Amino acid sequence: MASYSELMAQAQTLMAQAEQARKDELASVIADIKAKMKQFGISVADLGGTTGAKKPAKSKSASAPKYRGPNGELWAGGPGRKPEWVRAVLASGKSVDDYRI
Repeated sequence: MASYSELMAQAQTLMAQAEQARKDELASVIADIKAKMKQFGISVADLGGTTGAKKPAKSKSASAPKYRGPNGELWAGGPGRKPEWVRAVLASGKSVDDYRI
């Protein structure tokens, strides 16, 4: 039976081979996609992609925060489900107004 270190060496060798196979297959797939895009006149924009820089992520809330939680969490106080920290504050018998900014 092989030792732990021998098995780990074999596993690392196999992982390196698997990664190389993945890279080779990926290169082949990308080349095929590029060829088909050229053949049919398809652009990245046609596929819904962008060629420029990434757009900044939008904030979840359009409203300015009105409350700051005990760990710095922000909440606008709007309709919908209350954040976990707000529910914990209310469950402990405190007022959420104590956390108003």
